[in-house]
Amino acid sequence: MSQISQQTADVNAAIDAELQLLDPAVRTSRALAARLLDPEFVEVGASGRRWTYEEMLAALPELDGGGGGGKDGPRFEPSRMGGVVLAPGIVHLTYETDFGGRRARRSSLWRRRDGETGWRMYYHQATPVPAAAE
Repeated sequence: MSQISQQTADVNAAIDAELQLLDPAVRTSRALAARLLDPEFVEVGASGRRWTYEEMLAALPELDGGGGGGKDGPRFEPSRMGGVVLAPGIVHLTYETDFGGRRARRSSLWRRRDGETGWRMYYHQATPVPAAAE
């Protein structure tokens, strides 16, 4: 596989994993979410709160887009998702979400460690988009 083909495959795998983390079925399952979050995971949420791996796994089912809204509750609607390989085993994704009219710009770092086949989210940042902003 060429280097460009490998980079495209890596970005697509990270995008697929990011979309899984937005799925309510994954958000409400500690086991599924744990496979997608790196043990050294850190997030700075749209609220400004800093989350660790254990804090996120414990809270995720009740956070927006999880079980707290019920089966038919609002879901994150992603758009403009794209990514770039920063180094072997590191992918940076950026995108926007809409959740019940609240928009956020998001940035995630995904990594795949030597000997592992799956990608795991290492870092995530969400920044709210004011209603008047583009």
